[in-house]
Amino acid sequence: MSTSTTGDVLVDYDEVLAAYDPAMGLEVHVELNTATKMFCGCPTEFGAEPNTQVCPTCLGLPGAMPVVNAKAVESAIRIGLALNCDIAEWCRFARKNYFYPDMPKNFQTSQYDEPIAFEGWMDVLVPTADGGTETVRVEIERAHMEEDTGKSLHVGGSTGRIHGADYSLVDYNRAGIPLIEIVTKPITGLGAQAPEVAKAYVAQLRELIVALGVSDARMDQGSIRADVNLSLAPKGSGALGTRTETKNVNSLRSVERAVRYEMQRHAAVLGEGRSILQETRHWHEDTGVTTSGREKSDAEDYRYFPEPDLVPVAPSREWVEQLRGTMPENPRARLARLQESWGFTDLEMRDTVGAGALGLVEETIAAGAAPQAARKWWLGEMARRANDSGVEIGALGVTPQHVARVQAMVDAGELTDKLARQVFDGLLAGEGTPDEVVAARGLAVVSDEGALSAAVDKAIAENPAIADKIRDGKVAAAGALIGAVMKEMRGQADAARVKELVLEKLS
Repeated sequence: MSTSTTGDVLVDYDEVLAAYDPAMGLEVHVELNTATKMFCGCPTEFGAEPNTQVCPTCLGLPGAMPVVNAKAVESAIRIGLALNCDIAEWCRFARKNYFYPDMPKNFQTSQYDEPIAFEGWMDVLVPTADGGTETVRVEIERAHMEEDTGKSLHVGGSTGRIHGADYSLVDYNRAGIPLIEIVTKPITGLGAQAPEVAKAYVAQLRELIVALGVSDARMDQGSIRADVNLSLAPKGSGALGTRTETKNVNSLRSVERAVRYEMQRHAAVLGEGRSILQETRHWHEDTGVTTSGREKSDAEDYRYFPEPDLVPVAPSREWVEQLRGTMPENPRARLARLQESWGFTDLEMRDTVGAGALGLVEETIAAGAAPQAARKWWLGEMARRANDSGVEIGALGVTPQHVARVQAMVDAGELTDKLARQVFDGLLAGEGTPDEVVAARGLAVVSDEGALSAAVDKAIAENPAIADKIRDGKVAAAGALIGAVMKEMRGQADAARVKELVLEKLS
């Protein structure tokens, strides 16, 4: 056992698996990229000044009447089709009631028992211990339309939460932005794989959403976020335990960590003979722990009732079939096609997908880089930097076009890999484009034959014993002279050309 930073007792993971069967459910909220909000004409631009994108409808003022955003309905149908769901011939909105400090109407317009899409599935590729992959089918209970809430900022205190704050500010710009909530059925029988399946599901779902073009799906901006439901039951019982819901987990790495943490915490509580409280939990990205939020309500506690100000939504079968004809390539077929095109092994493809870098590698290749070079930079240098910074690989600030340009300079002999890494340092520091960083930092490879020849002559003169070995046919000794030249040239020489010059002079 161990103890977290919040004082929670945690059972070792192997002991959890020996005693309990985990079950989880994932609720993923996707913020649609429509130009206007779900029920009014206010813009949805991210990052605008607080409370500048509001109107009487999304502020819930008396007499304001909502109108459904047709583009949001189309996006919902496309998501449902991509998830192999049935599309409702008739559905309607409902009012979900409880205290919303950041929703001025004090209810959320959502869908309850009549969602627009239901009974679907998605096959998820999950890494296995032997370096391969296996397919896990995740069943989708529903995908329904709703609106987002506003955003609260709690000022004062040490946690950023409302408890202990001096006062709170509310920005209603986000209130009313269209959301699709995708809810899985309970996912059972996973054992030790539960955290990895959760991460792989959200990663693949995010790629699907981006491919559909209905959202930018940026976890760092909250346009896609996951709620993680987790419960434990005694090993082999076939039952479902009491669940907790960890809210608004906004990175793939954290989805995996949140599942693992709650499994270890639940096991400790149950092992002490106590009961799990059905509640929402807050995920803390910095410490990797969850803390209690509020006691979780059941559906009947929300007092749902049909929204009287909105007509039902009844998409025609002709429209649904027309949208089906516009669907992008199936994700699994796309993976197989890309793997064959790029010449990646199963392990290389698995690692690329697992790192959340598939789209980044694809865009880098489209920008001109060779497949293995694109993979090398994203899964090596970029993945390491993302891990060190605790962010998603796509949120670093380095684009596929940047990586492709850096690799083009390496291919042209203008940069070495070592110098390329310094270019990435400059890109991450916001110093401009790759070409601007190279110019400002003076990183280009020295191609002046005279300067290289002089550096080689100096290295030979300063290392006569090594030079004699090379003259005697011990070519491997050239490495020491090459290293001396590279040091002299501050790494800005082509090592292959330096070796040629050394051997020419000492042959």
